[in-house]
Amino acid sequence: MALDLKSACVPMDEKTISTLLKEGDFQNAFQGIVSLYSEKLYWHVRRFTLCHEDADDLVQEVYIKIWKGLPSFMGESRIFTWIWRIATNEALNYVSRAKLRSTLSLSSYASRADRIIDSDPWFDGDAAQRSLSKALARLPSRQRAVFCMRYYDDLSYEEISEITGTSVGALRASYHFAAEKVKDFIKE
Repeated sequence: MALDLKSACVPMDEKTISTLLKEGDFQNAFQGIVSLYSEKLYWHVRRFTLCHEDADDLVQEVYIKIWKGLPSFMGESRIFTWIWRIATNEALNYVSRAKLRSTLSLSSYASRADRIIDSDPWFDGDAAQRSLSKALARLPSRQRAVFCMRYYDDLSYEEISEITGTSVGALRASYHFAAEKVKDFIKE
């Protein structure tokens, strides 16, 4: 089935995308997903990768997984939740690989993250934003994911629970500990 350029230009919502998926129109559903979520998805992933080029590469990997998974999407969760689960898992895998590379190169992941943040020509934040980015890079991966989804994406604990498969109580505790660590780092 060819991509319907007329509908691709019209902004879609989740309900329209769900309808397209039920009809088996995966190309237009995918186009709707890209149109609806591309910027949010980029920034979600960027908070883990810390640099523009790696974020772009990782977003492409996420889109490949989304495309391959569209035919098997059952609609048991919101499309957004499904996409964020894929993106978060890919981002956490990226961080694990980055930490392993840092260990193998005998440098700490935190110092590597600081260098990336300080030298990133695409970073357009002020000093406070730079400090927050460095603080987030020091959080354990799962805490960083919870913090970012709650603080930046403004997701409820229930939505984060759906994405991560973690209980709401554990998420609240994780966010609290992450916020305290961020505050402590910024005070230093």
